[in-house]
Amino acid sequence: MLTTRPVAAVVAGALCLVTAACGTSPAPVAEAAARANSPGYPVRVENCGRTTTYTEAPSRVVVMNGASVAEVSSLLALGLGDRVVANGQSYGMSEVPGRAKAIEALPTGDIQVNDAYDIPREAMLGLSPDLVLSTTSYGFDAKNGFATRDDLGAVGANSYISPQGCDQDPSRTTLADSYRLLRDLGRIFQVGDRAEKLVAASKKKISEVSARVEGEKAPNVMVVFSNMSMGANDFSSIAANGIWNDILARAGGGNAFASATTAAFADLSKERVAAEPVDALVVIGYNDPDPAEYARELLKEFPQWPAAKNRRYTVLSDSIYLGPSNDLAVDRIARMLHPDVF
Repeated sequence: MLTTRPVAAVVAGALCLVTAACGTSPAPVAEAAARANSPGYPVRVENCGRTTTYTEAPSRVVVMNGASVAEVSSLLALGLGDRVVANGQSYGMSEVPGRAKAIEALPTGDIQVNDAYDIPREAMLGLSPDLVLSTTSYGFDAKNGFATRDDLGAVGANSYISPQGCDQDPSRTTLADSYRLLRDLGRIFQVGDRAEKLVAASKKKISEVSARVEGEKAPNVMVVFSNMSMGANDFSSIAANGIWNDILARAGGGNAFASATTAAFADLSKERVAAEPVDALVVIGYNDPDPAEYARELLKEFPQWPAAKNRRYTVLSDSIYLGPSNDLAVDRIARMLHPDVF
């Protein structure tokens, strides 16, 4: 999950909500209250200081962009792609065969996005969602031109912010948050058995990999987004703290720049990067058609690194984010760092 976004323009005007004053049908809230609860419902979910109640499985889901694919990938992994009426997330690549195409095939709602490359308030309400998923609270901030959680509640739509997204600080995100996302969605849609199977399979795979690398010396790893500028320095997209550090630890490695900042990303000079003895390189491709080439050029730029001398690098995409496929990142990194134990 990335957290940097263009500054959103505030959308002028207000959409007439579905009320009797607008000369439309009764509000969805009243319609929902009139229906009997579906089997297994109501389901109540605590989310960022709110209790949201579901009387049936959502059928009109909108996924906001949020510079992530955690939410849409989790829906697809749980077999819920048919519930999506508008998806704002995309990636173009994935460690999971077929996932990128599956995401591309989802409806987008034909939305004209705002300056933050996301779904503005009026367009959101016009989609008549019953559930809106956002990576962070940013997606429900009126100052950014978005529909608030109260706006959505007024038209009968629930809203959900992914784990560690309440305060827009992903620096504390761990693998446990990926599991929580799956389990929360499992409860909301009454597919908890599917969620538990995914969680169990991921934990099993990661446990097996971690057992192989246990006792091995942990290499010093640089995790960086290729060809992306997020700050003022030469290297402003270095992943410093967050779920990638948990993944590195399970794979038998350590983040070379974890101490450079307490934030999720480090913004460092070329000199600071050159001074670190980087043993291995993990390049995350985000809208970069050739992240492997970026990795090779980076190793040429810093020939003094042990990573350059050993040509030790790997390229990842969505598996290193919050989401359902972190076990793939752990396995890929571990095999790159400790090939002799596999």
